[in-house]
Amino acid sequence: MATRIKWFGHATFLVESPQGKHILIDPWVYGNPACPESEKTLPKVDLMLITHGHSDHFGDAVRIAKQFSPTIMAIYEIYLHLNRHGVQKVQPMNKGGTAYYEGIAVTMVNAFHSGGLDDGGQLHYAGEPVGFVIRLEDGFTLYHAGDTCLFGDMRLIGELYRPDLAMLPIGDLFTMGPREAAYAIRLLGVKRVIPMHWGTFPLLTGTPEQLREETRDIEGLEIITMRPGETIAV
Repeated sequence: MATRIKWFGHATFLVESPQGKHILIDPWVYGNPACPESEKTLPKVDLMLITHGHSDHFGDAVRIAKQFSPTIMAIYEIYLHLNRHGVQKVQPMNKGGTAYYEGIAVTMVNAFHSGGLDDGGQLHYAGEPVGFVIRLEDGFTLYHAGDTCLFGDMRLIGELYRPDLAMLPIGDLFTMGPREAAYAIRLLGVKRVIPMHWGTFPLLTGTPEQLREETRDIEGLEIITMRPGETIAV
């Protein structure tokens, strides 16, 4: 069975693994304005990964956790926040660590951004933002960079984990723009890229077309432009 990926818009993806496990990354589904209402459906969620504590990445985490009771992997401070809200099946971890779920390996890697969660009108520290490298049952490896700027150690991520596909932010202003994402692609050495964190709000001005222009010299590169709500097989 091929790996299937649904993009809800922004940075939210549902990955269906070769063995039929459903992995939700950055659970902002029901409140996500980028996604058509008809596509805001989740068949099930077995594993949930949260890159950082901002509402456009965490917004539906508690609701989905209580709806599907998935295993959740997140940095320690988000684990504490979820526990305060009655969510129990959370695997706390930190950067550099790897956790396992039924043949799937999830490694938490660095990202440079900020993070905080509103809880009853009070802003709480939510730990440092992260990215995830996800190795599926058949060895196919995804890199979800989370919200981040460009950083030189992306080269190490590429060398060590050799991702087959990278999900990279390109919207600019709050994350990398197309110019920086193009350099990230070179550091990673990846040949298949899904742009994310673009088009949700007018402030996010980076586009996949600009990324293509910035990477036109990279031989064999495939930029996969998805529509919110679309599912592809990879």
